[in-house]
Amino acid sequence: MGDTIALRLDPGDKIVGQILAVAEKENVTFASVTGIGGTDEAEYGVFDMRKKGYNRFACSGTHEITALTGNVNTMQGAPYAHLHITLAGADGRVVGGHLLRCVISLTAEIFLHTLPAAVDRTRREDLQINTWAFDAE
Repeated sequence: MGDTIALRLDPGDKIVGQILAVAEKENVTFASVTGIGGTDEAEYGVFDMRKKGYNRFACSGTHEITALTGNVNTMQGAPYAHLHITLAGADGRVVGGHLLRCVISLTAEIFLHTLPAAVDRTRREDLQINTWAFDAE
């Protein structure tokens, strides 16, 4: 669809793996990601600057994916996804953070809006994260 890839996920599909598979197949080197859907099994994290790692959280049971956002680019020539997720439980409680793992329970509708560029990532050892690498740096 022009510069946009529409992706439907089905029960049992894993968001991160499916996005990376499509990025590989379609040779996506830079894209923004948005989506919604449903899950009953997810893991997300919030980065802790002191320990330079993620505090990890898991949720199970019925949850709406009220927002999936992020980007896809490359790291060392392979597709790389940096995604955040917001989830609403059956009680209306909302949680979210850096997406680590999410299995679809019902469906997910995801858009990859490709950009006419190639942006690679590099490891920032001082922060213990992977950041965009621009040639001018």
